Amino acid sequence: MKKYTLKRVITALFTLLAILLVLFVLMQLMPGSPFNDEKLNDSQRAALYAKYGLDQPVVVQFFRYVGNMLRGDFGVSYNISKNTPISQLIQTRLPISILIGGFAVLIGAVLGLLLGLLAALKHNTIWDSIATIISVIGVSVPSYVFALALSYSLGFKLKWFPMLFNIQDVMGSSVLPSISLSMFTMASIARFTRSEMLEVLGSDYMLLAESKGISGASLIFRHALRNALIPIITVLAPLIVDLMTGSLVVEKIFAIPGVGSLLVTAIQSNDYNVVISLSFVYSAMYIIIMLVVDILYGIIDPRIRLAKDGD
Repeated sequence: MKKYTLKRVITALFTLLAILLVLFVLMQLMPGSPFNDEKLNDSQRAALYAKYGLDQPVVVQFFRYVGNMLRGDFGVSYNISKNTPISQLIQTRLPISILIGGFAVLIGAVLGLLLGLLAALKHNTIWDSIATIISVIGVSVPSYVFALALSYSLGFKLKWFPMLFNIQDVMGSSVLPSISLSMFTMASIARFTRSEMLEVLGSDYMLLAESKGISGASLIFRHALRNALIPIITVLAPLIVDLMTGSLVVEKIFAIPGVGSLLVTAIQSNDYNVVISLSFVYSAMYIIIMLVVDILYGIIDPRIRLAKDGD
């Protein structure tokens, strides 16, 4: 297991370095300049370039850029909040997005697994049909539609939860956006759980387990669900990053000060430093999640670990 994990970690580090290179090249190729203010003359622009080290050779800029990014030093904002450290901008917004996204992942994963198990165990019954309809609705209807419906019904009409995000009531304000974001995840997990469980339940090794007297919850959770988890985790992994980095439309509906709105503002303001920094944070989160998934593969199914170690 140590050799398998070490390989995954090394691969993740090289992937992260490759992403840093791509981001740096994109930043160099971006049209325009963060200092496009018409009030600035050439000498003032030159002074700003010198202040932020943008007048140095590209190679020097790259190595300094890589070192700073890996230390969490993303530089400062040029336009959104001039001279404010970008790490400070992200630190105030990312925890909110992670909290809401984490709740959404938890709700969607748990309900999706239960719904998929119900559909598989009650195959070709009314429960299977109901679970399938719910899954189709969850996949087909955009999250912002659920957000508007929940905001109107549970927020405006029943007044159970705040309609807008309130930093003084973070937990209560997170309920409606988390449920809205969780619907697609729930539907996706339910569909994959149902199809994988049906395939597993009809396999030869399940018949062998039943012939040995294994039945009930032990048969379902210890043997069937464990073998169905790998494709389910594969589907869930990218959804986790998407949810934890925020949904712009849902953030707008509930006035959530998350990283999604920060990214859009940075793009509109040509604040390249913020755009690149957020892209790096997204990429790093995705790599970490996929690294965890790779390690979970080896834990859930030792055959994968042994096959990888033999490469």
